[in-house]
Amino acid sequence: MTSPTTNPSTVTVPGATAEAGAKRVLLAAPRGYCAGVDRAVVTVEKALDLYEPPIYVRKQIVHNKHVVRTLEKRGAIFVDETDEVPEGATVIFSAHGVSPAVHAEAKALSLKTIDATCPLVTKVHREAVRFARDDFDILLIGHEGHEEVEGTAGEAPEHIILVQGPDEVDDVEVRDPEKVVWLSQTTLSVDETMETVRRLREKFPKLQDPPSDDICYATQNRQVAVKQMAGECDLMIVVGSTNSSNSVRLVEVALDHGAKDGHLVDYADEIDEAWLEGVTTVGVTSGASVPEVLVRDVLDWLAQRGYEDVSAVTAAEESLLFALPNEIRRDLKARDGKEAVKIRHDAGSLH
Repeated sequence: MTSPTTNPSTVTVPGATAEAGAKRVLLAAPRGYCAGVDRAVVTVEKALDLYEPPIYVRKQIVHNKHVVRTLEKRGAIFVDETDEVPEGATVIFSAHGVSPAVHAEAKALSLKTIDATCPLVTKVHREAVRFARDDFDILLIGHEGHEEVEGTAGEAPEHIILVQGPDEVDDVEVRDPEKVVWLSQTTLSVDETMETVRRLREKFPKLQDPPSDDICYATQNRQVAVKQMAGECDLMIVVGSTNSSNSVRLVEVALDHGAKDGHLVDYADEIDEAWLEGVTTVGVTSGASVPEVLVRDVLDWLAQRGYEDVSAVTAAEESLLFALPNEIRRDLKARDGKEAVKIRHDAGSLH
């Protein structure tokens, strides 16, 4: 990867200082790794250091092609199903979470499990369990087949009804309109989710809200930044993989809020120079599972084509950090303790 050739500065009003017709880039902030993704990726890296390859990971640890390829080179083996992991091996569950059935499968195979589920996804799982215990029908807003939806639905399969968007509301049937609550996949479009909730509430006036907003803070912040800059952009480039729900949503949000064109790319070399025809302002952002080096490569690619003026559009400051899974922290502590003892013994042998 090449090093960046730009030095972004923060502005609050897109275009405030830009000269008419000058080529420029508006760079969204925040962008890229959220706390849950960072925790999941570091979990795999630490596991490879602690236990040595191969380390198995059920599903992609996060939805990003570059991250998966990089970890594969270090010795991570990604599998689709738990029964693909050899008996007794170590397996990491991805940031998207798994159902209780998957935990049971792993136990039956005597697997050493490390759960890298994002804590915000775990929160939704707990909400599903609690509302199911109270015999509510749970309207889960999300995309069928997404790992996060499968994991959440698996917590209360008899109580969950999947609603994939506003157009499906008319078909929703519940047992008791007095006992119904909505939950959501954490990576959805905020606007579309709230429109789905609005329609659900029209149909079920007693619909209850989750105790706190289910849509991830990082998803919301990245969408807000794109909304702020989209109207100024002739082209929006979102760095992210096609199976990344939050990355795909960013393209949709950009187009919905005024960007004339928008594309999703994994790497800078996927950008088509034809997209730049007649383009003065390019917006750049990245999904929550994208390492910053890929964004820097896009900025370099644009700079080489005259888009050297880069201004950051900052929607929020993020400082949230999540602790690593208990298993990793415990084994890191044990290893560091042993290394400290070895150092003391080696030092003593010199005298």
